[in-house]
Parts: sequence; C-alpha cells; structure tokens
Amino acid sequence: MLAAQSFVGPAIDWYRLSNILVILGGALVLLLVGSLTPKWPRGMYALGAAVTTGASAVLTALLWRDLGEGQSIALVGNALTLDHFGLLSTFVMTVSVLLVSLVVNDHLERGGEDGPEVYGLMLSALIGGIIMVLANDLLVLFLGLETLSLAFYLLVASSRKRSTSGEAGLKYFILGGFASAFFLYGIALIFGVAGSTNLPKVADGLARLNVETSDSMVLAGVALLLVGFAFKVSLVPFHVWTPDVYQGAPTPITALMASVGKVAAFSALARVFLTGLSGRVDDWAPAIYALAVVTLVVGSVVAVVQTDVKRMLAYSSISHAGFILVGLEAATHSSNPDAVLGLSSISSYLFIYSLLVIGTFAVASVVVGEGEAALDSFKGLGKSNPVQALAMTVLLLAQAGVPVTSGFIAKFGVIRSAASVESYPLAIVAMVAAVVAAYLYLRIMVSMWLENSEAHKQVNQSASSGATIAISVTVALVVGLSPGLLLGFTEKVGF
Repeated sequence: MLAAQSFVGPAIDWYRLSNILVILGGALVLLLVGSLTPKWPRGMYALGAAVTTGASAVLTALLWRDLGEGQSIALVGNALTLDHFGLLSTFVMTVSVLLVSLVVNDHLERGGEDGPEVYGLMLSALIGGIIMVLANDLLVLFLGLETLSLAFYLLVASSRKRSTSGEAGLKYFILGGFASAFFLYGIALIFGVAGSTNLPKVADGLARLNVETSDSMVLAGVALLLVGFAFKVSLVPFHVWTPDVYQGAPTPITALMASVGKVAAFSALARVFLTGLSGRVDDWAPAIYALAVVTLVVGSVVAVVQTDVKRMLAYSSISHAGFILVGLEAATHSSNPDAVLGLSSISSYLFIYSLLVIGTFAVASVVVGEGEAALDSFKGLGKSNPVQALAMTVLLLAQAGVPVTSGFIAKFGVIRSAASVESYPLAIVAMVAAVVAAYLYLRIMVSMWLENSEAHKQVNQSASSGATIAISVTVALVVGLSPGLLLGFTEKVGF
C-alpha cells in the first residue's frame, strides 16, 4: 500500500500520443461494436478502418508540423521519442493500412468472409508498428514488436477456405517465436552490460565499459539483436520463411506485411543501432555490409527462377531489403558528413516501396482472386484488361528502378549514399542486383502483354481496389517526375 501511494507515474502528453489513441479507439469500436451488432452493411468495416487510419495520418502530419527543425521530444518517461524520422515512418504505415483496408474489403467480400476481425487485427498491428518506430527503450520496442508479430501471425492464417493460409501462419508463428527469443536474449545481454534498456543510457553505459571484461557479452548481445531484426526484415540467411508465408497468406495481408512490417522493423533497426549501439559501430557495421551484399545477390538471383508471382515478389522484397540495408551501411560512417544521406535514403525507400508493393499486390489480388498466383494467371491480361495491365506495368517498372518512376529515386538514393561515403563495392553490387532483378519484372510484363491465354479472364475490379491501385500508380509517377515533393520531407529526418 505504501509503495502504491509513493508511486509517481510519468507525465503523459495525450496530444502527442493522439495518433496512437485514435487507432486504439478504432480497433476497439470495430471489435466490440462489430461483435455485438448484426453484420454491418457492405464495406462499412473497411470504411471504419480507413477513417481511423486516415484520422491518425492527419494527426501525424500535424505533429510533424508542430515539431521544430531537428527537434525530438521524449514521451512517457523517455520510453518513446517523437522525431521526424519516427513521424515519417508512422505516416507511411498509417497510409499503408488505409490502402490495404480497401483491398481487404474487396478480398473478403469475394470470399464471403467479411467481418471486423481482420480490420481489428490490422489496426492492432499498426499500433505495434508505431510503438516500434517511436520506441526509445529496448523493452518497449519488444512489446511493439510482439504486438505487430502476433497480429501478423493471425492475419496470415485468417483465410479459413485455404489450407495453405493456416500452414503459412503456423510456419510464421514457429519461426517468429525463435526470432523473438533471440531478440529478447540480446536485450538481456545488453542490459547486463549497460545497466539499462533505455537507448541513450545504453549508449552511455557501453561508452563507459571496460572492454577487456565485457566485450564478448556486448558482441553477443548485438549479434542476437541483429538476428532478431534480420528475421523481421527478411535478410539472408534469415529469409527462409518469406517465400512460403508470402505465398500462403491472403494476398492483401501479404501487401500489409511487405509494407508495414518492413517499415516498422527497418525503422526500429536504424534507431537502435544508430543511437543505442552507435559507440560499437566498428563491431556491427561489417555485419551490415556483409548482410547487404548477400541479401542483394540472393534476393535478385533466386527471384528470377520462380514461377509463382507471389513468390517472385517475396524474393523481390528480400532484394529490396538489401537495398535499404545499403542506406543503413552508409549511415554508419558517422565521421563522413555525407552519412546523413543514408538515413534520408532509408526513409525515402521505405515510403516509395510501401506504396509500390501495396499497388502490385492489389493488382495480383484482383487478377487471381482466391486462386494461386501462378505466372500463367497473368497471360493475356493486356488484352482482356489493358488498364489493369498498364497499372501493373508501371508498378513493376518502378520496382525495377526505371527512370521517371519513384523506384528510380529510391534506388538512386541508396546507391548515391553508399558512393558518397566511399562504399564503392557495395554500390556496384547494388547496381548489378538492380539489373538482375529487372529480369523478374520483365517476365511478368512479357506474360501480360506478349503471351496469349486460351481463356481471357474478365477482371472485375471494385472501386475500393481500383482506388488503391490508382493512388499507387499516381505516386509512382508523380514522385518519379518531381522527387523534390518527397525529398523535401526525408531530408529533415534524423535522430
């Protein structure tokens, strides 16, 4: 009783947490009201999720506007930190969930499985992702990671009509549990040597260490943290779950994982290693370099031999993870004034890739429906639905990094950042990987435009899926033609 009376909780700035609270309120309304009332009219569950994420995106934009240049604000007893890097990642994730909600609506209605559960889980995953990108403490980061992961496990297995969905969910859950164990053990080791899990205090604690007595424990902790992150962002050799899970999960959920999952994990990875572990950069930077090289090579080469479009895009996402890691490697050269380009290129890449991959999977969801996404499913699409094929072509060209598309801006940014800090071999590997990966996207385009199908499919595209595809294509072209619209924001990010 005495301890309870003497406890003084941290001050809470409710306004600066408003974007998270709105999402939490929307999830509770969907799950509670949705379960206690008769089935809502068609599209209302998706509308509720879209309105919730839209409101959160607006609040995030207002928080960005109110934040001073280069300023960061500690929240909830320094457990969270509000800065431009975290806010931009938060905005990307909220917009991603908004767009995926529209595609999920179409997908669920086709399968006769419409309900509030999937949308509630998507919003829960979004909360976990936001906590990850804003976390200033390793334990808080772990809580956000588990919130995101548990929601993803359920979403992957959410299709009751496809056995492959349940199988993918089980694989993801088992391997994800191992990755979380590695991550938590790494946190324990870092806490043991630094005396805290708060990132600024971890940095101070590691700086005061007696290297001779604590070096091995620090290295083990850093290695375990990197393994946990590597699993979440699909870095080789921790990528083995990705093709099976991407193929087995419902197509819109695959889009959610490829966008929100990537943004949350990479943003958290950058914050932890560039702030809390910055004093040991000489120890972990070579590992980042090696992981970037092998991820680029394996992701690009293995992708071109796949015959299922979702598996192709899974290996493509692995290759894209390698490109993002190129930007992170550039940011490790803190003594070089151009190292700031690394972090800004990461933010640009995550924004662009998220919208591109959502649009690509939205087209795939419309084309293949509940079936398997075999490459043959896209044969003759250019004749049966040229508008749909054209949209897919633009999105694929953007992912390949063709000039005048947003993908070129993303890949040029990370390669430029590597060259600016004189990581020339890594920049060359990235350029070669981009050329190899282009063959993957070319295969899909050839199937759509140059091959004939015996039975041309008539694609029935709903307004909600069409809106998502249109927004993705528009952003791909507008950012490609006017990159300053995006780079003006990403240049402000920093820790």
